[in-house]
Amino acid sequence: MRNTAGMVDRNVLGEPLEPCGTDPLTGFYRDGCCASGPDDPGSHTICAVVTAEFLDHQRRIGNDLTTPAPRYGFPGLVPGDRWCVTAANWLRAHVDGAASHVVLASTNELVLEIVPLGVLAQHAVDVPDSPSGLGT
Repeated sequence: MRNTAGMVDRNVLGEPLEPCGTDPLTGFYRDGCCASGPDDPGSHTICAVVTAEFLDHQRRIGNDLTTPAPRYGFPGLVPGDRWCVTAANWLRAHVDGAASHVVLASTNELVLEIVPLGVLAQHAVDVPDSPSGLGT
């Protein structure tokens, strides 16, 4: 776990990062949020609502998200689960036509270094009341 005292992670909408999921408990730090830091080289910053297609794609590229790995606190995912996925693997799925849904309010702004907001917005399941901030 990391010391988050005084730190406020922001989402891609510029607001405080909202939790992604607690059942299963997600996040690089297993705190329910897609928080990231220097000890997270994979940038687990996208709050994905996984689909069967996305999970199959991830397995095909060597990132099996369905098989439990208890020693890492990983239960294995099923379609509909929310999970903080790596920016690079999500972008690869997008390019390959298998991207999962994205919860923008729970997706860390750090992802914007890898994935443009406009691309994330194409897969958003939580479009804000004022979509003016969703430009590319």
